Amino acid sequence: MTTVDESTGAHAADTRAADAAAAEAAANAANPALVGVPTFVIGSVALGLYLIGFTGSSANAAIGMVPILIMCNGIGQLIACVWAIRLGAGPVAAIFGIFAGFWLSFSTLVLGLGHNWFGDASGDAAVAAQETFLLTWLIGVVVLTLASLRLPSVFTLLFVLVDIALLLVLLGTSSGSTGLLFGGGIAVFAFSLVGVYLFFDAMSVANGGSSLPMGKPIIGG
Repeated sequence: MTTVDESTGAHAADTRAADAAAAEAAANAANPALVGVPTFVIGSVALGLYLIGFTGSSANAAIGMVPILIMCNGIGQLIACVWAIRLGAGPVAAIFGIFAGFWLSFSTLVLGLGHNWFGDASGDAAVAAQETFLLTWLIGVVVLTLASLRLPSVFTLLFVLVDIALLLVLLGTSSGSTGLLFGGGIAVFAFSLVGVYLFFDAMSVANGGSSLPMGKPIIGG
């Protein structure tokens, strides 16, 4: 009887281990970053191209960017946010929810200024509106950056680069400096590259591979 009991117990343990492994694999595959990160990167590239002047300097230069920001970034971040909420991943939902708000509000700003949705948006009024938007979001993302210090350092790097981009664009908008705006575009491309790295990590893990190095958290690492 002892041999039979031991065999049965070992079989049950193996079954539980297999179930745990299957559950872990399913959890790794169900990663909101698989949607949230690539959509973030795609729209960021469009924004970077706009800032460096690739799309031209006319009043219609944002035409190619805005549809991407709404239909790719905005909706993509919302999908990732809801997905993370359903998984019970609160911090991930917060990050994607915050950036959904950024991309959708930025698109609304561009469209609103271009079509005078919120009143006369010419001259100083347009500059003031952009400054208000950029300063508000700079403060918001700085708060997010500080709150992320317990996350792997690659996320903090991403948020710091977003902070730098927002600051440069704010200063460039206030001073009318195309050089600062160009620098903001370079910062956008830099955090886009970090996003590509995070997407490669998510895809690797989802397909059964190993995770890429994420770096130790600045706090608690």
